[in-house]
Amino acid sequence: MKKIIKLGTILISTLAAASLTQAQDKPLSQKIAATIMKNMPSDTSAAAGGKPFKRWNYDEGVILKGFEGVWLQTADKSYFKYIQQSMDNLISADGSTITGYKSDAYTLDNVLCGRNLLTLYNVTGMPKYLKAATTLYDQLKKQPRTPEGGFWHKKVYEDQMWLDGLYMAQSFYAEYAAEFHHEEDFDDIAKQYILMEQHARDPKTGLLYHGWDYSKKQKWADPKTGLSPNFWARADGWYAMALVDVLDYLPANHPKRPEIVAILNRLATAIQKYQDPKSSVWYDILDKAGEKGNYLESSASSMFVYALAKGVRQGNLPESFLAVANKGYAGIIKQFIETDANGLTNLNGTVSVSGLGGNPYRDGSYAYYLSEKVVTNDPKGIGAFLQAAVEMERLTNRNLGKGKTVILDSYFNDEHKKDVTGATISYHYKWGEEDNNGFNFFNNVFQNYGVKTTTLFEAPTASNLKKGDIYIIVDPDIPKENPNTKYIEEAHVKAISDWVKAGGMLIVLNNDTGNAEFKHLNKLMAKFGIQFNEDSRNHVTTPHFETGAINIPTTDPIFKTAKKIYIKEISTFAVSAPAVASLVDGKDVIIATAKYGKGTVFAVGDPWFYNEYTDGRKLPADYDNYKAANDLVKWALKQIQK
Repeated sequence: MKKIIKLGTILISTLAAASLTQAQDKPLSQKIAATIMKNMPSDTSAAAGGKPFKRWNYDEGVILKGFEGVWLQTADKSYFKYIQQSMDNLISADGSTITGYKSDAYTLDNVLCGRNLLTLYNVTGMPKYLKAATTLYDQLKKQPRTPEGGFWHKKVYEDQMWLDGLYMAQSFYAEYAAEFHHEEDFDDIAKQYILMEQHARDPKTGLLYHGWDYSKKQKWADPKTGLSPNFWARADGWYAMALVDVLDYLPANHPKRPEIVAILNRLATAIQKYQDPKSSVWYDILDKAGEKGNYLESSASSMFVYALAKGVRQGNLPESFLAVANKGYAGIIKQFIETDANGLTNLNGTVSVSGLGGNPYRDGSYAYYLSEKVVTNDPKGIGAFLQAAVEMERLTNRNLGKGKTVILDSYFNDEHKKDVTGATISYHYKWGEEDNNGFNFFNNVFQNYGVKTTTLFEAPTASNLKKGDIYIIVDPDIPKENPNTKYIEEAHVKAISDWVKAGGMLIVLNNDTGNAEFKHLNKLMAKFGIQFNEDSRNHVTTPHFETGAINIPTTDPIFKTAKKIYIKEISTFAVSAPAVASLVDGKDVIIATAKYGKGTVFAVGDPWFYNEYTDGRKLPADYDNYKAANDLVKWALKQIQK
């Protein structure tokens, strides 16, 4: 018999997320990811062992979205590799075929992995991922519908809408629509959520029934309402996750967005109501906690924690729901998480499957739900817990920057290009960009510290700078990059310097000679005693990364955890009061800082924190650029709090 050590015995002094994550030597998300990689390797060779994904299904979609979160939190390329290899195992070299996928089956379950394909396309730019994703999008455009326009869950489930389907399809539908400018789709996407709540929500409990049959012909359907008879927890969990995920993409000005947020808040209130007061998790049948045979279930509990924590982080749920998430997460750890004798962290207590109709027929009764097997490390459960763990870990340092805003300049750095659709888009060092030149990881770091990330497309003024606590200028344009170059002029110098003097934190990430604008930028920097030298050092020929390496002294005032950074083709500095040389290599000033009035300035001669050097895919593991990004954000927040 294997020795089992319950992680629930870990001393937890409070229910706060910070205590939960700090109580373990390694974050739970990474421990769970290690279990998945061992049991379900993406490497299909016989030597890998385990059971890799062999068919296209939503199981891998739930897990791989969790892996994306762990990758963003760690900048460890092994997590990205796992996502990519898992998908590559299931699509052809050109993306034209997907193993086990049949578009004419019209099952929403087979759409979820489209989100993983979009991530791979956005990071790598490889057309095969977009081609496969578009196949799934095309399915949705042809998906059978109820007379009101609601998607059937599957072709074989005529006129039926299930809560599960909102997670399986709508988050991908919204992400694809946002990425490729199908703004007209958002009306259709919002409709799916509204129809589901309109027909499936019980006004007494606030919970949603698992399924709804428009035709009222199914044996499981109430002849008057068409509803299935029970509140299955994982179904409500799918719907809750779907709500917070779609709000990442539903435009802020969409007329139906307030309604979707309201639906989320109503469901969150019901979820809180049915949280078991003793264990702090949730029962498989939500409203029948005291009935014989009912049990605490881990996948739904994980989904609820994920949705509540993310909803609060997004600003779409009141802060009070964070306490519910904290209690739920502690309950999951105590009730379901175990470490076995092999050192693997496992999730117990997940119902393997539950559905309606089919053959053999599932009647939706209480007895039916309790008849399904409860297993360990089911992909749906462990994938949902992985996503929940990431969300809870993201809250660890949230209070440091809560209520603060960082503004990224997109006026002086205003490059444009045509995307795959032919639309002209702003690009290069932008928050949402996932490829090498984007700031997706930098964006994630700021948000982990509770900072709101925004972009300024207009010239900086006293008025618009007041909306931010940190202002970032990165690589101002030169004519070869942007024919419509906009330089830093005297009015901008005054607005920015006055804002710094009043307490703002200015971060300047420039570039080297030939790739950067110096004359006008230096007029601004002169206010602070900083001047970019029009030079270039640390030239690197890949893979000779060591020529771009700089070691950080243990006494460095900013970089407390980063020990070795990679920074190539940089301009150096001349500094005078009030500026100081913060990081020096040889005789060269690499980083300069200055106190100016109540504010602070940080400057380095490279855009530096773009994905290519923070996402872990390119640099050797001994470089700490991702740690350096965390160190800088933490230091910057402390400056504006002084």
